[in-house]
Amino acid sequence: MRRRGLGLLLVAVAGLAAVTGCSNTPPPPLVTSPVAQTSPSRSPEVNELVVGVDVIGDGGLNPHALADQNRTAAVLAQLMLPSVFRTGPDGTPRLDRTLMTSAEVTRSEPFTVTYSLRHEASWSDGAPIAAEDFVYLYERMRSEPGVVDPAGYRLISKVNSRGGGKTVEVVFTKPYPGWRSLFSNLLPAHLLKDAPGGWARALHDSYPTSGGPFSMNSLDRGRGEIVLERNDRYWDRPAALERIVLRAADHGGLARAVDSGDDQAVLLRADAVAMNTLRALTGVSLSTVPRATVVQVLLRPSSPRLADPKVRAAVAAALDRPALIAAGTGGGPGADLVADAQVLPPSRPGYTATAPGSGAPTRPDPEAVQRLLTEAGYTKTAGTWIRDNQPLSLVIAAPEKQEPYATLAALAQKQLTAAGIEARVITPDPDRLYGQLLAGDPTSGADQVVDLAVLPRAVGGDGATALASAFGCRVELPGGSQQSPPNQAGFCDPALQPTIEAALTGATTLVDVVARVEPALWQQAVAIPLFQLTDVLVTRPEAVNVTAGPPLATPFANAAEWRRKPR
Repeated sequence: MRRRGLGLLLVAVAGLAAVTGCSNTPPPPLVTSPVAQTSPSRSPEVNELVVGVDVIGDGGLNPHALADQNRTAAVLAQLMLPSVFRTGPDGTPRLDRTLMTSAEVTRSEPFTVTYSLRHEASWSDGAPIAAEDFVYLYERMRSEPGVVDPAGYRLISKVNSRGGGKTVEVVFTKPYPGWRSLFSNLLPAHLLKDAPGGWARALHDSYPTSGGPFSMNSLDRGRGEIVLERNDRYWDRPAALERIVLRAADHGGLARAVDSGDDQAVLLRADAVAMNTLRALTGVSLSTVPRATVVQVLLRPSSPRLADPKVRAAVAAALDRPALIAAGTGGGPGADLVADAQVLPPSRPGYTATAPGSGAPTRPDPEAVQRLLTEAGYTKTAGTWIRDNQPLSLVIAAPEKQEPYATLAALAQKQLTAAGIEARVITPDPDRLYGQLLAGDPTSGADQVVDLAVLPRAVGGDGATALASAFGCRVELPGGSQQSPPNQAGFCDPALQPTIEAALTGATTLVDVVARVEPALWQQAVAIPLFQLTDVLVTRPEAVNVTAGPPLATPFANAAEWRRKPR
């Protein structure tokens, strides 16, 4: 019996090696179309954890692209992309010593930060994680439109490589206290820099390699499933689990799967109905997980139709903000995180509401709409606001197939129409929306000028950097060869710019700058923040060490420590 048991064990191990691809065969090349592989067969011996999710196919996978600000991209980045700093339990950045030996300011004039990487740190295809990955990310973040918080990268003048690429010296044009927010989620430059489609297609459908404790076995958008395997080429302590499976279902299906034990955990954006269902389950734990994303409405000053602050204020007064929040949250946990500030999200320490009164704008204010549009030269004729024989007609944009943005854009259209302001909704491909329409690309066409946009705003990084990225003017990039792309609102106030720059360089504290800048931003009606996206994590007792994770990170931040306990 003992000999027979050993033989069965060897057969099972051999089968598992075939499934997981544990060999010296190099990883598959970068693909530019969706990966549609057959999910590997599973046996009871496989040490895996199944996490149910409500969405998988909601965008690309590049965590640095605004077009890809979705939960799937954030989760995969946590598991497969190396970062210099990661968010600690207290919400502050901590050096990731699985990748780094040190990162510190080594010179004040010019401001210089030196990074030292572990010599054994490498991508799963064998290429070292090195200076070229820093250079690639810096070059793309400073010049590409539609990226997350680029202001810090735009202060970099050069990146030097030493010690075979394992020592990286980054030189800045000005002091930058927020430098710890840089070089998170490094990308494999040796595979992406010359990839077809360039930056716009980077990580669009899959990962070509991994620099974390897990690697991707398959991503099947049609079936709604992602299979992640333990990265056997990871240089640090291996993950406790052999496999993590993400499996999509509707809210009812997720509740049934976690109740039966088919899923050991579930992560979803729940409305009030889903919350009632989840609370009725027994033997599970529920916790809320605020995402590093605030849903907002941008009223773009770069649009000729909204260049006049009075017209923007009138449009803002025509919107029913509480109704938008209610529709976007569905009465779920996000309703408790209404965003009444322009910079910091509601879940972040130090957050203070800055909206005038109890929230601005609140309910529609027809009198304000009437007064402001009349002052701007409009008259209301047959129920429509007209100036120079042309109706006030606006284009509202939302990224295609991404919720809740398209739903909120349709609701905003109805609200504006009720106020006599014509509006239509477009839902372009996210890459085109951020890379062309919101970047002022002249080839996008005059008929596609976006007046309002319902978008996500990333809020997980340095506050001063977020302020400068969202509302700062275009700047000359080091070298003087070009200007940075505009922010998504197309907003620039020369009077505010010195104050915003003072926060970015540390000349003035963020608290002081916010006190001066936020009232001006509310008054100019450039952005109307709505609420912070919030997920609900449901776990069974078998899911050991599965927690909500550090603030503004995903529960997958400590996935290397996850274990599955037998039922």
